[in-house]
Amino acid sequence: MRQRPIIFNTEMVRAILEGRKTQTRRTLTAKQLGLFECAASIGECHNLDGEINIKSMGYYRQFCPLGQVGDQLWVRETFAVVPRTAYAHSDGVTQIKSPIDKDKASIYKADWCRSEGGIRWKPSIHMPRSACRIILEITNVRVERLQDISEQDACAEGCDYPEVEGMGWKFKPSFNFKFLWKKIYGQESLDANPWVWVIEFKVLTTNGVIGEAA
Repeated sequence: MRQRPIIFNTEMVRAILEGRKTQTRRTLTAKQLGLFECAASIGECHNLDGEINIKSMGYYRQFCPLGQVGDQLWVRETFAVVPRTAYAHSDGVTQIKSPIDKDKASIYKADWCRSEGGIRWKPSIHMPRSACRIILEITNVRVERLQDISEQDACAEGCDYPEVEGMGWKFKPSFNFKFLWKKIYGQESLDANPWVWVIEFKVLTTNGVIGEAA
């Protein structure tokens, strides 16, 4: 079992904490596509330009940069470092005590519902392992085209949003997912309909104490 970092934006962290998100999609790199094409040329697996069959899937999984079934992912999210005693007795404020500085603790933007005055939020990319509170376990890995996402999987991506207030209607989860993808990666990425890793996971803990970083 290995443990690797994974970045989620604030909206998706909330979806994970609420139990609405159990999947994530990440684009295959050119190098990974090249490996598949090379393998296909010698008959090791099915070419990605064609249909991916079940027999090929086991071969594709081994190239997933986030890991294999049973591996763990520690979530990087927007956070801030504050004095350890600042919110120690505050309801609704999750904090992880720093193992490096006994006078400091980390708090998280995803579940912050107070005034942000004076709080200096740090981007998720800068979160150290010691500040992590959410650890996931990979339960399945597969490869598919981005726009082949089903309504059920779009729900598992955390995109089954409630009805628009006062309107009495809602968008399909797949529409919400594609809108979110475009917002993060741009219209060109959506239109390209890239091959993506589909990572299914379950939450192991939200206090960041399981496992060690690889």
